[in-house]
Amino acid sequence: MEQSPNLAARRTEDIALDLLKFVAAHTNVGKAATAATPGFGIPSAPKSEDQVTSLLELYTRCREAVEAPAAKK
Repeated sequence: MEQSPNLAARRTEDIALDLLKFVAAHTNVGKAATAATPGFGIPSAPKSEDQVTSLLELYTRCREAVEAPAAKK
């Protein structure tokens, strides 16, 4: 039984999103950085825009990784 193209595309997006969540959780992508020693210096926390950009780039890479095996079929 074959899936419709829209359903197959949605499944690829879901898999890529799950992969993004896994990678982001294990690499702390998108989380605010904290100072190593509280009270000393200015913490080098990334800006919100930078965090969003890195998450979007990671999602794009996850989609490419998920879709690459499908393209070989």
